Amino acid sequence: MQRRFQLVDVFHSGPFSGNPVAVVLDSEGLTTEDMQRITRWFNLSETTFLLPPETPDADYRVRIFTLDRELPFAGHPTLGSAHAWRLAAGSDQAELMQQCGVGLVNVRFDGSRPAFAAPPLIRSGPVDDAQIADIIEVLRIGRDQISAEWADNGPGWILVQLTSAEAVLAVDPLRYLDRRVEIGLVGAHPAGHDTAFEIRALFSDASGGIIEDPVTGSLNASVAQCLLADGRATAPYVAAQGTKLGRAGRIHVSEADGDIWIGGETRTLFSGTGNF
Repeated sequence: MQRRFQLVDVFHSGPFSGNPVAVVLDSEGLTTEDMQRITRWFNLSETTFLLPPETPDADYRVRIFTLDRELPFAGHPTLGSAHAWRLAAGSDQAELMQQCGVGLVNVRFDGSRPAFAAPPLIRSGPVDDAQIADIIEVLRIGRDQISAEWADNGPGWILVQLTSAEAVLAVDPLRYLDRRVEIGLVGAHPAGHDTAFEIRALFSDASGGIIEDPVTGSLNASVAQCLLADGRATAPYVAAQGTKLGRAGRIHVSEADGDIWIGGETRTLFSGTGNF
């Protein structure tokens, strides 16, 4: 069957500077196993599959896959999927409703910059000693250098705040751990910098390798919720991510209508059809 797809650059600040996501637009008839196999073939951090919504409140339904599992929610796949759906539909809707594993997620467009309303955290609070030990082992830094808390909105993030953006960029993580970890690093840039925070996302792949994501919407959503809740940050602000990977991701965080919004410049770089 002929199916359309797009390769979308999300949170970019210029061509090929953000995080790519593959979006399969015509996903009816694909099984879960098909979707996982296609995701592994694309070999990107995530691939999404668009389907008709199951509720009249949504414009479309999306299933989000990593190389080894399905996620209930993820940020850059949400923005890439919304962008691809609107482009394929020839729509100029300023607001879309996405149905996914966590329910309905609102997406708003400001020109080429979509933003999603951050879903509520499903886990917050202190991290236990065993997980702290894993974090210290992966980051290869001292316990006194980190402040850790749960910031999980689906993927399982633990937020680790360091003393500065410079400290975040200096981390040289372990490359393998036989336990799964999802670690988000955040540190503040000095006053006058063009971004407020430096973000890094480190997580386990299916084989136990520790890999770094170029730009991570779900992590930035949970980071924003934690930092804004107790005054460690004020909105609006712009965060940088992907610096250590040669990317220049920019994440725009704002507050409106009682929600925290996570946005970024998004565009399709490649599109086509496939027979699968």
